[in-house]
Amino acid sequence: MAHADETERHDRLTAAGVDALRDSGSLALRTPVEHGGTWSDAPTVARRLTELGRACPSAGWIAGTCATSKTMTALSHSASARKEFFADPDALVCGSGLPSAQGVREAYGLRVTGRWDNVSGCESAEWANLAVMVDGAYHVAAVPLADLTVERNWHMAGMRGTGSQRLVADGLLVPAHRVAQGGPPEPAVQLFLGLCVLAPVVGAAQGALDVVQDMFKSDRKPFMTSYMRMSDSPGARHWLADVASLVNRANTAMFAIADAGEEVNRTEVERAQVRTSLAGAAKDCRSALELLLDLHGSSGFRDSNALQRYWRDVAVGSRHPALNAYLAAEGLGSALVA
Repeated sequence: MAHADETERHDRLTAAGVDALRDSGSLALRTPVEHGGTWSDAPTVARRLTELGRACPSAGWIAGTCATSKTMTALSHSASARKEFFADPDALVCGSGLPSAQGVREAYGLRVTGRWDNVSGCESAEWANLAVMVDGAYHVAAVPLADLTVERNWHMAGMRGTGSQRLVADGLLVPAHRVAQGGPPEPAVQLFLGLCVLAPVVGAAQGALDVVQDMFKSDRKPFMTSYMRMSDSPGARHWLADVASLVNRANTAMFAIADAGEEVNRTEVERAQVRTSLAGAAKDCRSALELLLDLHGSSGFRDSNALQRYWRDVAVGSRHPALNAYLAAEGLGSALVA
């Protein structure tokens, strides 16, 4: 993904970046097979999102939220709504599970008014699957982006290129067949959604490690030492090994969770342990980036250096609610004493 810097400058994916995702099949990972997609399993999705995140964390993140939205649409909506939503199997779609809008039933559908923040990829998406409260009950509405207004309020230190802007509906009439009652995702689905968040973060940590390994292969040496190259320093080699171990541990934990993702008979303790593992993998990625910047030194913070971008993207992405470490620990503690 050679467009990472331009993506960040414009706070959204470039047109070329979206095309690259389409051409690679990354946007069809969770399009149902009957609509021309692959409906890939959790390990396959995690592997692709990690690869994307290694090159451009924002692109990996948007592909992940696209997979999330397509998953929820396929599981929630009627056949007629799915036929419209998945008409283009490679379309970029987006969504929000926060019910920050209200719907009023009318003769031909639902009159919706509200706003949804942090909708990744919405400026490039064709459809959105959005949570709406109707008569006190949780619903989801499939809406073309052309029917919504985008407010550009995404001003963040990291994951800038995700273009996670605000979507607004003002008295929008959504046809009844594109509205469905919803509820909390099943545990296996929740786990998949967490993996879609974690995988680009793990990929970003791998990308940052690539930058520093390239530095070790260069003629750069530690300043104010007699070493001729970074690799001559036993301390630097030790820290590099520590970083590689952290990144590998995060990657291994992620795929262990993905490989077991279809298990439906987990106990509450086991589910809490999985959430703790997801959060722990994200924390390992953050720890790895700190060590990498220590190894690289202050020049790693130059705007032109990809390392600082990876650092910011990991810092923001790893703090998504699905990867919240203290709530994961709280949940595990509660499950253990229940």
